[in-house]
Amino acid sequence: MAVAVITGGSKGLGRALAAGLAGRGWDLVIDARTPEVLDGAARELAEYGTRVVAVAGDVGDAAHRSRLADAARGLGGLDLLVSNASALGAEPLVRLEELTPDGLRAALETNVVAALGLVQEALPLLRASGAGAVVTVSSDAAVEAYPTWGGYGASKAALDQLSAVLAAEEPGLRVWAVDPGDMRTDLYAAAVPGDEEERPAPSEVVPAFLRLLDERPASGRYSAPALVGEVR
Repeated sequence: MAVAVITGGSKGLGRALAAGLAGRGWDLVIDARTPEVLDGAARELAEYGTRVVAVAGDVGDAAHRSRLADAARGLGGLDLLVSNASALGAEPLVRLEELTPDGLRAALETNVVAALGLVQEALPLLRASGAGAVVTVSSDAAVEAYPTWGGYGASKAALDQLSAVLAAEEPGLRVWAVDPGDMRTDLYAAAVPGDEEERPAPSEVVPAFLRLLDERPASGRYSAPALVGEVR
């Protein structure tokens, strides 16, 4: 049975993607910082009949990242690593003149440093899979200049570059940086409070991620809305 590790798997995109994989019979390791919410998500995912291991903690903690890899090893290996957990750096988002160095560091620590640390923990398992894949959740803010999104966008741009280099260094893996597009999530609500524009639910972009797993295109950066649009 295929095994996936999904960070930030208790709600939002991580939770939706976990459900999509569970529906296909994947075994899962999910994490989040709030144990009660994480345990509730794990119970619901287990109703698909798959094995689900919930590991509460912060991806910024090296010991926690080690526990995630150990959990995957306990399920038999690792076929997919999804770095979905993200930090904004400021809530709500602010202009660069107001962004504190600590806020920028927080975004970089979660979105870049922790993602790399988890890849390093997971690489032996992913290489052994024979079909290992890494998904890093990017953002259009990584490539477009939006006021107030500078710190978050910079962290996602750095993550995109790490993903590209990882793909060059690990040709036996698939490494996909995926921009999911705007979604109705707690993260977006925290970034831009009071924005009442209707946005897609995370479940609406999950087919794009599943398409990557089905078709296994070359490593690179992909837009989930474009992938979903192509299959409609």
